[in-house]
Amino acid sequence: MPRHTKIVATLGPASTDPHVLERMVHAGIDVVRMNFSHGKAEDHVKRAEAIRDASMRARRPVGILADLQGPKIRVGRFKEGKVTLTRDASFILDANCQEGDATRVGLDYKDLPRDVRPGDVLLLDDGLIKLDVERIFGSEIHTRVRTGGELSNNKGINRQGGGLSAPALTAKDMDDIRTAAAIGADFLAVSFPKTAADMYMARQLMRAAGGKALLIAKIERTEAVDNLAEILEASDGIMVARGDLAVEVGDAAVPALQKKMIRAARERNKLTITATQMMESMIKSPVPTRAEVSDVANAVLDGTDAVMLSAETASGNFPVEVVEAMSRVCLEAEKSAEVTLDRDVLNRVFTQIDQSIAMAAIWTAYHLKVKAIASLTQTGSTALWMSRLNGGVPIYALTPETGSRNQMTLFREVYPLLMSQTHQDRDLMLWEAEQVLLDQGVVERGDLIVLTIGEPIGSTGGTNTLKIVKVGEHPPPTQVTTLV
Repeated sequence: MPRHTKIVATLGPASTDPHVLERMVHAGIDVVRMNFSHGKAEDHVKRAEAIRDASMRARRPVGILADLQGPKIRVGRFKEGKVTLTRDASFILDANCQEGDATRVGLDYKDLPRDVRPGDVLLLDDGLIKLDVERIFGSEIHTRVRTGGELSNNKGINRQGGGLSAPALTAKDMDDIRTAAAIGADFLAVSFPKTAADMYMARQLMRAAGGKALLIAKIERTEAVDNLAEILEASDGIMVARGDLAVEVGDAAVPALQKKMIRAARERNKLTITATQMMESMIKSPVPTRAEVSDVANAVLDGTDAVMLSAETASGNFPVEVVEAMSRVCLEAEKSAEVTLDRDVLNRVFTQIDQSIAMAAIWTAYHLKVKAIASLTQTGSTALWMSRLNGGVPIYALTPETGSRNQMTLFREVYPLLMSQTHQDRDLMLWEAEQVLLDQGVVERGDLIVLTIGEPIGSTGGTNTLKIVKVGEHPPPTQVTTLV
């Protein structure tokens, strides 16, 4: 059985070499994350070309996820590059400070003094340093160090419990959205959204720039957790961004939130990516820790569409090995995944014909123990609906659209393939679908498969036919077109 859970890998200095990138594709990455916090537009263009080239050489589809920087609130720079803060010392965050020292530091977000109140707790450097706010004086936030340590240039700031008013989309993000559209990004990850309005704005900007990317909301603010339902409605999927989220809500709350968010997304036919420190030890070690193996396996069992690697592939010493390790863990975890298909289908109400066909296909495939499902699709919607239920049957999505194929690289249990659709003959199309699966080596003659197709052929959202066939049982039609 092929791996169901997809792997997202972040591109960086350790993985930009074309040879390394191609090895990573062979090792199993499905989507490459381009972190727009680093680099210029021309850098992103070159990296996107490298990803497409590696995908073509490996003969394996790879999606591109453009990850916006968002309003990361940071301290400024220090004269010496870093300072050491000691417990109970006073320390000032000063929006007007140019170069910091052991007593004060500047802010890149000048409105922070208006956002905080005495009694607030500020968390710096992902929570490693804690500051108690004592008073606000103009542009200055006077604090007392509760938990000290080394603080260096440009480290992030969060308020415990959330509530900072910085907008989700900065001027830089708006420029980056245009770049993401220009390179044909398949997914756009929006950092720090608080409400559905943030996602609607990002979608409008992407569409206005001519992009067709699916929108992924990164859930990393307390407000986003509170507004999860509306954010899901406005998005195509979510990323469980456990780093900043843990800083705001507390690390102990994250595991339960991860399960809740994945479940809520799947119920609404949305995508999920689980991210942050999944195999962080492999930045320097050739093998993961047992805790990391359990973490990845639990995300798979939670039903996530994808697990994500960040610094492990961006700057680590073992970018290929970490992909191989994550793939092994996913495959092993999937063997013990609970199948709850009967309960899940019976608890759903279908209001669309194509969605009903999708559910009938996955139900039939599971109970008949067929070898595969072949979904002939334009946009991938039918394949997405099938993938929301754990049926244990691989779903091969056959589409003539390169963009749809690349977007389906993130769908759990879905394997996208290109197939030409240059005519309107349904029987011929279904026979061609059989041939694609045979050519790919995923079925053999005599295997039972389920096929879905829509008529009229080529129309969006028109899946209305389900057919159960034995591969090779019927002779080829008289007219055969070219398979892609």
